[in-house]
Amino acid sequence: MAAQAEDEEILSKFRDEKTRNEAFNLLLKKYQQKIYWHVRRMVIDHDDADDLVQDVFVKVWKNLPGFRNDAQLYTWMYRIATNECITFLNRKKMKNNVPLDDVSYELADTLADSSYFNGDKAQLKLQQAILTLPDKQRLVFNMKYFEDMKYEEISEVLGTSVGALKASFHLAVKKIEAFLLSSN
Repeated sequence: MAAQAEDEEILSKFRDEKTRNEAFNLLLKKYQQKIYWHVRRMVIDHDDADDLVQDVFVKVWKNLPGFRNDAQLYTWMYRIATNECITFLNRKKMKNNVPLDDVSYELADTLADSSYFNGDKAQLKLQQAILTLPDKQRLVFNMKYFEDMKYEEISEVLGTSVGALKASFHLAVKKIEAFLLSSN
C-alpha cells in the first residue's frame, strides 16, 4: 500500500512543526487535482470550484492536527470537499430562492458556455444528464464512474451503507440512460 505509506509520511511530517509546511505542500501536490475535479463535477463552474477547493484545503490545514487516522486521509478530505459542495449548492439554491432542479439547469447552461469544458457533444450530453440527478446520486455516480472509487470508500466519505450506495448508483445509471435516450 504505497499510497497509505505516503499518507503516513505526510501525516508524520505534518505533526512536526519544522516540516509542517513541507508536509502540506506534499498533500497539496498529491490531492489538489483530485479534489478539484471532485468539486468541479458537482458545482460545474471553474471559478466556484477553485474557491471551494481553497476552502477545502483551509479546513484540511486547520483540522489535520486532529485527524485520528480512523479513516484514510483521502476519504477524510473527500468528505470535507463533499460537505463544502453540498453547502455551496444549498446556499446557491437559497440565495436564488429556486428549487435545486433550477440550479441544475443553471449549472447545465454554465457547462455549455464554459471555456474550460472542451468535451465533445457526447460528453456534454453525459454531463447534462448527470446534472439532472439529485445531489446524493450525482455524488455517488461521480465518485464511482469518474473517480473509480470502491463502494467501501464512498461509504466512508458519505456515511452511507454500501447497499444504499449500490442502489443509488444503479438508479443514477438508469436516469442517465433515460435522459440520453429521450434527448436523441
